[in-house]
Amino acid sequence: MTNIQDNEIIAQALAGQEKARTHYWNTYDPFIDMRLGWRASVYRHLFHILPGKSILEIGAGDGRFTHALVRMTKEECPITAVVFDLESEAALKAMAKDYSVIKVIRVDTFPGQLEADAFDYVIAHHMLENETRNLFLLNLKQLIKPGGGVLLFEPNPWNPYFRVRRLIKKVLPFISRRPAEPIYLNRIQMFSIMSEIGFTQINCLPYDFYYKPVPSKYTGFFQQISLILENFPYVRNFAGSLCIWASTPQLKPMEQSYPDLAEHELFFGKVSFVVPCHNEEMNIPPLVNGLKQYFDRYIKEIVIVDDNSTDRTADVVTELSVSDERVRLVKRNPPNGVGRALRDGLKNATGDFVMLMDCDFQHSIPEIRDLFDQVARGADGALGSRFSRESVLINYAFTKIMANRCFHLLANFILGLRFRDVTNNFKLFRRNVLPSLTIEAPDFAANAETGLKPMLAGFNIVEVPMSWVNRSIDMGFSTFRVFKTGPNYFTVLLKIVWQRFKNRSRRGKGSEPGQAG
Repeated sequence: MTNIQDNEIIAQALAGQEKARTHYWNTYDPFIDMRLGWRASVYRHLFHILPGKSILEIGAGDGRFTHALVRMTKEECPITAVVFDLESEAALKAMAKDYSVIKVIRVDTFPGQLEADAFDYVIAHHMLENETRNLFLLNLKQLIKPGGGVLLFEPNPWNPYFRVRRLIKKVLPFISRRPAEPIYLNRIQMFSIMSEIGFTQINCLPYDFYYKPVPSKYTGFFQQISLILENFPYVRNFAGSLCIWASTPQLKPMEQSYPDLAEHELFFGKVSFVVPCHNEEMNIPPLVNGLKQYFDRYIKEIVIVDDNSTDRTADVVTELSVSDERVRLVKRNPPNGVGRALRDGLKNATGDFVMLMDCDFQHSIPEIRDLFDQVARGADGALGSRFSRESVLINYAFTKIMANRCFHLLANFILGLRFRDVTNNFKLFRRNVLPSLTIEAPDFAANAETGLKPMLAGFNIVEVPMSWVNRSIDMGFSTFRVFKTGPNYFTVLLKIVWQRFKNRSRRGKGSEPGQAG
């Protein structure tokens, strides 16, 4: 731990950074409220933040991000907002008076009066500028519970634009009153420092290409471009920010609490969860257990479709069904194929609502809540979108991103619809939607059918942001191959367009004189 003098120096440095950042946001960033809303959503999805989890925001300033965070967590998480000067404290308290979940604390030393507390999650913006960063991170780690997480948003030091502006500001200081962004640690240095301090699962990724001079009227377009560029090798180094997150080590297993997320009586005992799988023996138990822990009251059945696995997938499902008869095994005969598995799963689903999902969505189970919320509000179906600006997309192969975006761009143009991600198998439908889900594709391309066909049938289908994190080693490997399966998505699109054209032609002929029944 650091001494009192060090703590005062850290607090003074953080106070200066908080003040400079708040001034920058309020003066120079026309997109700041929208940007902070995105960041709050990223925070929630990245850590799958559950109701009741405690959050510490360091350097909250006038509360712009605090307000976004309260709304994104649905006022279900206690938030301690720390500020370092009287002016910020007054502004934040004025905003916080409308929210019982916000506790405002002003400190003169860091961690100061927070030293005896521990939080599930910590977040900060632009707090790693100067020589105190190492001491700050060391103290910050002491404030996080074992297994908890920290998220930091920092300017990207590898961005050449920032470096040029810094040089101009130094040589010709009279050119602009706008302060130049300081040069922070790069990603490699950040990995080194955080690992030495004792953080684990460290990630540091370029984030956000949405900054001036982008015109606000093209917001939607540049949101999509930003998502692509963030995953574009080399080009992503031009991003405006770095998104840094890490966890604290958990030396021994701790009892985990599972809040009941089944809050809509509409779904009680009426939902069929349909999960196609192939060689997923490792993923099935945590998936089934997660569904039961969070959404037990919704479950009518969990239909696991074993698509001719060569491992113990079928045996694992059978063992789970012994302790819970709601777990059902549908065992397929060759040939294999995700589309065929989805067809068999839907045929065997008996619930009033059907939730389609993959076996590797075990970490995203809490996010199903957002889909249920939309259907409870009256939607016929809800899709989990990986390509919303508020989504989290991590380690997604760039070739897959480009194929996905090309498909959606073409589909939007041809079909005259507006959607961002219909090919993700993370979908909830009312039962009356199922007749429109005529699946013809035998492989992964069936996911495009389950997304597009209900929309074209006139149902109200809503997209919600979700997180997508590529499989870890312990989860096995996906059988999806972009160059093998990708063209089949476009084949599905052509078939849908052709069928739509034929249907319109029939209706047109039927309306002609002498043709009507």
